[in-house]
Amino acid sequence: QVQLVESGGGLVQAGGSLRLSCAASGRTFSSFGSYRMGWFRQAPGKEREFVAGISRNGGSTDYADSVKGRFTISRDNAKNTVYLQLNSLEFEDTAVYYCAATAFTGTPVRVTSYAYWGQGTQVTVSS
Repeated sequence: QVQLVESGGGLVQAGGSLRLSCAASGRTFSSFGSYRMGWFRQAPGKEREFVAGISRNGGSTDYADSVKGRFTISRDNAKNTVYLQLNSLEFEDTAVYYCAATAFTGTPVRVTSYAYWGQGTQVTVSS
């Protein structure tokens, strides 16, 4: 009954853009605004890594250095949805992208700090 469902992935040329969405549903997310949300990614053969995070009210965001200035995280608490805008995509951005939710305070970037995960959406950037 707890679901995070990502969408918006696909194949794009280097330099292109995509917008990922993550919709939350279920009793746990009846108060979506009480969760900090994050986006992570995992490339083949690599560990899952933090990409971006956003505070409960959307007023504060943080990014991995590798995506700073290119990606933008946002949320709409009325729609129980978090977004990730990916611009100026690079081949190295190819990965499965996951959204995640945490009740932790602060700005957690560890995978283990997030209790709820979506199934992921594939982003493939062709060079």
